[in-house]
Amino acid sequence: MGLKILQDTPPWEWPQDTAGKLLEVLRDKQAPESERLIAADLSGDFVVINDKLAEALLAVAGNAQESEDLRGRAAIALGPALEQADLDDFEDPEDVPISEQTYRNILETLHRLFMDLSIPQEVRRRILEAAVRSPQDWHPGAVRTAYASDDESWNLTAVFCMRFVPGFNDLILEALESNSKNIYYEAVCAAGNWELEAAWPHIAKILTSKKTNKPLMLAAIEAAVGIRSTEAAMLLGNLMDSRDEEIAEAAYEAMAMVEALLDEDSPV
Repeated sequence: MGLKILQDTPPWEWPQDTAGKLLEVLRDKQAPESERLIAADLSGDFVVINDKLAEALLAVAGNAQESEDLRGRAAIALGPALEQADLDDFEDPEDVPISEQTYRNILETLHRLFMDLSIPQEVRRRILEAAVRSPQDWHPGAVRTAYASDDESWNLTAVFCMRFVPGFNDLILEALESNSKNIYYEAVCAAGNWELEAAWPHIAKILTSKKTNKPLMLAAIEAAVGIRSTEAAMLLGNLMDSRDEEIAEAAYEAMAMVEALLDEDSPV
């Protein structure tokens, strides 16, 4: 199965040799750039990621001879595995797709690479975005520096990171006033993750607007559940009848979560 076909195939339907094929393409510097980019994107999926793929991604991210785009995608692909390792803390190693040794190596290497100012900005941004999936002591300072930058791309990275690194509630609320659609989207995601009560007016406005684009609507649906369950239930009901199947399904799942939360809070 070719890599382009894999892109359009659910991961659970990938052939058993997919991890090996992706590893081969990542390591092959003679392979077309387009194929290596696809390989980097796919390698972070839980179905295939393992120590060898993680090490290959890390090697690409740190290789100055590789393109900026490939290095950035390789770094980002490490994020989900880092997050799972952080959440599980290796209490059950079988639930984490990489070993603890590989996990530690990724954390240390990403930190070192981020601190290297000779590395292209776009690569450093992606490195930070991957690294914060497992928050470390150096992340808050890096995020604050990025948010204070005059470069909007760094501001975007900072707000994305605020979804994972605690302690930025005030800045998340500030970002919700941004004129940048991308920054606003990331702020909505961050507000939902930390269940920021003060963000509710923004969430409600998104859910009731007929002009909201799909990605933002989906982010707001997810955010609404934890911020104000009761009010969310009133707004989600209308979205369950949406002509867009993805929005309707997201609203239905969110409503199920809201009902579960309300049942927990109701007196016995």
